[in-house]
Amino acid sequence: MKRIRICMVSDFFYPNMGGVEEHIYNLSQCLLKKGHKVIVITHSYGNRVGIRYMTMGLKVYYLPIKVFYNQCILPTMISNVSLLRHIFLREEVQIIHGHSAFSALSHEAMLIGNILGLKTVFTDHSLFGFADASALVTNKLLQISLAACNHCICVSHTGKENTVLRAKVNSDRVSVIPNAVDTYSFLPDPNQRIPSQITIVIVSRLVYRKGVDLTAQLIADICLKYKDVHFLIAGDGPKRWLLEEIRERNGLQDRVVLLGALDHSQVRNVLIKGDIFLNTSLTEAYCMAIVEAVSCGLKVVSTKVGGIPEVLPEDLIILTDPTVPALMEGLEKAIREVNAGEFVCPYECNKRVEHYYNWLNVSSRTEVVYHSVSQEEPKTLSQILFKHLGSGVWPYLLVVSLIYLILKFYEFWIPAKDIDRARDYNKTKTESKEK
Repeated sequence: MKRIRICMVSDFFYPNMGGVEEHIYNLSQCLLKKGHKVIVITHSYGNRVGIRYMTMGLKVYYLPIKVFYNQCILPTMISNVSLLRHIFLREEVQIIHGHSAFSALSHEAMLIGNILGLKTVFTDHSLFGFADASALVTNKLLQISLAACNHCICVSHTGKENTVLRAKVNSDRVSVIPNAVDTYSFLPDPNQRIPSQITIVIVSRLVYRKGVDLTAQLIADICLKYKDVHFLIAGDGPKRWLLEEIRERNGLQDRVVLLGALDHSQVRNVLIKGDIFLNTSLTEAYCMAIVEAVSCGLKVVSTKVGGIPEVLPEDLIILTDPTVPALMEGLEKAIREVNAGEFVCPYECNKRVEHYYNWLNVSSRTEVVYHSVSQEEPKTLSQILFKHLGSGVWPYLLVVSLIYLILKFYEFWIPAKDIDRARDYNKTKTESKEK
């Protein structure tokens, strides 16, 4: 496959850690190994502003833009036209790959890229509802943004159905490419477990969407019934007080350990201490945490919501309804299996996860999407306006037209031919080795 110049864009990236951040980083690393050029654009993180280089020469632009809300920039759509245009031209970008429906920066970059004649790809990492006001607004904004997008990627088939419905995207323009996990970073170590007790591990943000209310009730019920069960909880969030209250009220200080927020590099050290992994999410598009847990050899008990039933085979996970009685039944089943020694070998689990989900496979499938969109003709302004017209938000056409005029002005003031082209780190490194 010919070499492609790709720009990953999202409000969520290192030093912040999460599923989107990890996805962008690992996918970029694999694409670099395959010989493609990859850069990342995100907003500033504290004092981290400017250009930084990461492993394999991954070039990251930390734009001097402050966070507005929930780690995202203010969605003005026009304030960063000059900056993004300069980067796209300087790096000779061919494909803009936006990540996360919550990322205002990715939607802004894709719109500017479309008007510049570049190809755009979008990866959706989340599921949304259709009933509450915030979901309705988010869905309409996503519909507007994806109207002119060349192709969309979802991490599960459930996620694809959700995106097609809420963003009204043609299903032919949506592919399913799951997440992956670095199994070498999540090797099992059964010697870290305590034989005299059963340790249930929870690694999650402590928010309502992650089912913390269910977790709190389960802790009280399980600890009352099984005296040898201990909980190890990693994560932080606005619902942490609920777990602390349950622990204090029931006198479980020595059986429920709250570790707080952890770096992703420390997650494996927590997982290998457990026998069972518990996930009580109320909605999930994929759930990377359960894959990492199985890679470390844990038995997983999880709610069957969103794309979770697609992720693991039946012998590696116990699926339940998102209710306390159902989760209680699932946990008791897992406890019986652990006590009876009825579980798959941890090292075999790791090998199976490596076979199911690996980043080389994900990057190869993403390459196919890139190759497909690179064959398409660039959209003219009239075609872009017609695409957005279908969203029903006609005033947005004025925004598109204004960005077009701003880009024309910058082309007159600072022509593309006068912008210096950036040197390619990997290409320069290869040439120096050949010499």
